[in-house]
Amino acid sequence: MAAFAGAWSAPTRWIETDVQPSRDHVPVLIHDSRVDRTTDGTGAVRDLTFAALQRLNAGNGRGDEFADARIPALAELLAEWPADELLLLEIKGRHTRADLQRVLDVVDAADAAERVLLQSFGVGVLRTLRTMRPNEPLGLLAERIHADPVALCRELGAVTYNPGIAELRGAPALVDTLHRADIAIIVWTANTVDDWAFLTGLGVDGIFTDRPAELAAWQSENL
Repeated sequence: MAAFAGAWSAPTRWIETDVQPSRDHVPVLIHDSRVDRTTDGTGAVRDLTFAALQRLNAGNGRGDEFADARIPALAELLAEWPADELLLLEIKGRHTRADLQRVLDVVDAADAAERVLLQSFGVGVLRTLRTMRPNEPLGLLAERIHADPVALCRELGAVTYNPGIAELRGAPALVDTLHRADIAIIVWTANTVDDWAFLTGLGVDGIFTDRPAELAAWQSENL
């Protein structure tokens, strides 16, 4: 939660995080499929109950300031979510229809549907979400640029296509292609001034970064 608080303090309206289920089907917020790198525990997230995950120190190795950091549930985050902030929520890894329904239920319980954009690398996940919420906009993450991003986005109901910056450097015309189809493009993960200048020059709609305050400062000086 300290990371989210830090991001809220930066001048940005969108924050991105990943959600995946615990063993007992609680949607929790953690990037890796295992807890080893970012906590003092070991094991796969999906093999641990929510109670077990809560006992882990998620501030492991980051100093006394974060000694009480824990892996938050999605519900915990949304309970504290500022009214003027928007959330890009990545559905991480495999999810059953029941798993997806639990995520939707948590978002609905927080009355946050208008402020949350669900996204995934998994085309199958997005297809399932499309059947569950036909009118809900989605985001398609891409490790490799698809053969026909526009057609795939239209099939899935994706309003934004989100490739990595290395991929986009090899296909800069993709920005105009998507824009002509009224599809936004948000690019991950750009942390250098060179990256920001390149993406800004192309006219992308958003930039994933681990340095939001620095990006905002650069934008205020250069845009």
